[in-house]
Amino acid sequence: MGATAAGGQPTREQVHDYWALLKPRVMTLVVFSGIAGLIVAPGSLHPVLAAVAILCIAVSAGAAGAINMWYDRDIDAVMARTKRRPIPTGRVHPSEALAFGIVLTIFSVMLMGLAVNWTAAALLALATLFYVFVYTMWLKRRTPQNIVIGGAAGAFPPMIGWAAVTGTVDPGSIVLFALIFMWTPPHFWALSLYRCDDYAKVGVPMLPVVAGKAATKRQMLLYTLLLLPLAPLPAVMGLTGWVYGLAAVILGLLFVHHALRVLRAPDAGNADHGPAKQMFKFSLTYLFGLFALMMLDKAPGLAVLAGLGG
Repeated sequence: MGATAAGGQPTREQVHDYWALLKPRVMTLVVFSGIAGLIVAPGSLHPVLAAVAILCIAVSAGAAGAINMWYDRDIDAVMARTKRRPIPTGRVHPSEALAFGIVLTIFSVMLMGLAVNWTAAALLALATLFYVFVYTMWLKRRTPQNIVIGGAAGAFPPMIGWAAVTGTVDPGSIVLFALIFMWTPPHFWALSLYRCDDYAKVGVPMLPVVAGKAATKRQMLLYTLLLLPLAPLPAVMGLTGWVYGLAAVILGLLFVHHALRVLRAPDAGNADHGPAKQMFKFSLTYLFGLFALMMLDKAPGLAVLAGLGG
C-alpha cells in the first residue's frame, strides 16, 4: 500500500495507482467510440448533457476495468503483461479496488439516467454487467470463445452515445455495435498470438492456446473479411457520406492485408510475432480511424462536399 501524505491526503503515487485501475488506454477507445455515437446519431443533445454522457461512459468503463483487475488479480500477478498492475504489486488492496469500481458504476449509471435518459443508463449498466459477469467471471477462463462473446461489452459505447441523443436503440446504432463486435476478435487474437505463453501459463483458454496458432490465424482473416462489407454500411444507410464509405473500404483492405501477413508467417518459434504485433497495432488505428472519419464526415464542410458529389 502506498503511503498517505500528511493530513490524510492521497499522494501522487496513490492517485496514479487508482487512475491505472481504470485502464485509461482502454477508456480512451471507449470514450472515442461513444463520442462517435453521439455525433452520428440523428438529432442533437445540449453540449452540457453531451459532456455528462461522455463522462458517464468514461467512468463506467473505468469502473468495469477496476472490477476486472480485482477479479483477475491472481492471474495478473503471473502474466508478464499485467504483473505490474496496482493490485498484484500490493499498491492497492483488492477490496479497495472492488469498492472503487462498484461506487463508480452506480454513480455513472445514476447520473446518466437522471441527467440524460434512462435508455442510455440501462445500456451503460448492461455493458458493465456484461463485461464483469459474462466476460470476466464466466467466459474468460472457460472457453476460447471468450473474446467473441465477451466482445459485446466493448461494443456498447457508440450505442450508448446514440441512445443519449435519441433515447432509442435503432438500426444505425446496432450497426455501430456490430462494427466493434466484429473487430474485437481479430484485435485480441493478434495480441494473444504473441502473448500465447502468458495465457497458457495462467490457464486462460485463448484461441491460440486451445486451437493452435494456425486455426487462430484463419479465424482472424475470416473476421477481417467480414468487416469489409460491414464497415462501409453506415455510408450505405445514409448515416455518413461517401468520404467515410471510401475510407472504410481502404482501411478494411489494409486490415485484410495484415491478416494475410499473419496467416503466412511461420508458426515456428517467434517468427510470427512481428506480423501479429503489427496487426494488433494497426487494428487500433483501424477502429480509431473509422470512428474519426464518421465524425469528420458529419462535419459541415465534408457534408457539403458529399452533397455536391451526389
